This record gives sequence, structure tokens and C-alpha cells, in this order.
Amino acid sequence: MGKRRVQQQRQVRQVRRPKPKLTAAGPPAGAPQQRKQRERYVQSGGMLQGYSPELAVRIGWVAAAVGVLCLVVMALLLLLLPYGWPVRIVAALVWVVPLAFGASFVAPGVRLAMKDRKLEPKMVQGQLLGASAVSTSLGLGMLMLKTRGGQEQYLVDPTKLAKVPGNQVTVMVSFTPNLRHVRSVGVMGQRLMPRPEPPIPPVVRRMRLLPIVTPVVLAAAAILGADVIAFLPIYPDLLHAALALLVGAALAAAVYGVSLLLQRRLQRDVEAMMPGGLG
Repeated sequence: MGKRRVQQQRQVRQVRRPKPKLTAAGPPAGAPQQRKQRERYVQSGGMLQGYSPELAVRIGWVAAAVGVLCLVVMALLLLLLPYGWPVRIVAALVWVVPLAFGASFVAPGVRLAMKDRKLEPKMVQGQLLGASAVSTSLGLGMLMLKTRGGQEQYLVDPTKLAKVPGNQVTVMVSFTPNLRHVRSVGVMGQRLMPRPEPPIPPVVRRMRLLPIVTPVVLAAAAILGADVIAFLPIYPDLLHAALALLVGAALAAAVYGVSLLLQRRLQRDVEAMMPGGLG
């Protein structure tokens, strides 16, 4: 009888013993997770994520005006450049680069902004995990909440974070469904601790400007490299066009390589100071 009881107790312990979590021993986050983060970033407006729909629409009008200017320059080069058609086509073709950047960076956010102007804001409530007037987005701060669905991060106007304390309280956030622009921030509970605001580190300032400066410099390098060669007296026309295209592509590739190295370096420095990235 005693042996049977011991065996039954062992069997019960084996059944009740919890199974180890596979995620704890699983492989680290790789390319699929990074791809999902990029898709979520694009779906939330990309570079315009967190900004108001009104501001995004104004940026869209400015980008449209720049696009019209690029089309006018392309037409002038095709009609007035005193060389053959291969050279004219290459000189005009490089002006497609700023048009492509505008279509990929600005157009998705403007489309979401137009939708947000017709939709009611969403409400979310959660426990405050952290807040800072500094983020990797120019002119926006960061707010982190613990909600029923998990940890959420929002890009917020720093003026709306002035009333957020340093202690753990319940926070209500109203934000647009697509661009996730925070309309209002409400604090429920006692504000026991003031929230200190450290100065913005220089690495964060450079990180915020890099996504804006890189496309501008890359497009300018491609245009200058190709068009300067296109205006030089080089014959025959096919060689002339090939040299213009090669110089423009080489300068653009050099700018892209330097920006990529700088971005990785700044990203490591920012991750060392902040607990998590922006989703």
C-alpha cells in the first residue's frame, strides 16, 4: 500500500508540473520580427506617425508642390539640353528620385491622415510605465502604458506630457486610429512625484534628423552627379549618358552607405539609453 501511494503521488506531481515555456528557450528575434515591425511602422504612417492629421496634410501639399517643380525641371531638361536624347533622358531621369522618396515617405501618411479626419478618435486606458519628452521622432515625446493587450507606446506632443507625473497612475489616451496621433492625455489618480525631464542627448538629436536629411542628401547627390556630367561636352552621346548615370548612381550609393553606417551607430547608442524601441 505504501509503495502504491508513493507512485500515485509521483504521477500527480508529474502531471501538475508546468511545462517549460518555449519562448524562453527560443531563438532571438530575427528578420521576421524586424519585418513585422517595419510593416507596422509603415501601416501607422511611417515618418508621419504620431503627427496630427492636419500637419500631415500640410506636409503633403508641400511635397506635392516639390513634385510639380521636379516635373517642370524634367520637362525643361528633355526639351532644352543641347545634347542627344540619351543624355537628356538620363539628366531628367534622376529627378524621379525625389518623386520616389515623396511617394514612399509622405504619401502613405497623407492617405492615413485623410482617413483620420473622418474617423472618431480611439480611447485606451492603462497604467503608466514611463513618459519622456524625448523620442526619435522630431518634435514628439514618448508615452508608455501597460494595457490589457500588453505594453503600448505612443508618440505624443511634449506639451501634453507636462501633467503626467513620475509615479504609477492610470492614464487615459485619446488617439487617431491610423496615424496614432494622441489628441489628449488624461491622468487618473494622485500625482505624488514630479517627472524630471533630462536634457536631450546629442545622439537623439542626430537620430531624429537622420531620416529627414538622408533622403534629401541622397536625392541631391544623384541629381548633381548626373546633371553636372550631363552639361559637360562629352562625345559620343551614349558614352556621355553612361558617364552621367554612373556618376549619379555612385554618389547616391556613397551617401546611402555612409547614412547606413551612421544609422547603425546611432541606433546602438540610442538603444543603450532607452529601454525599448518605438513600434
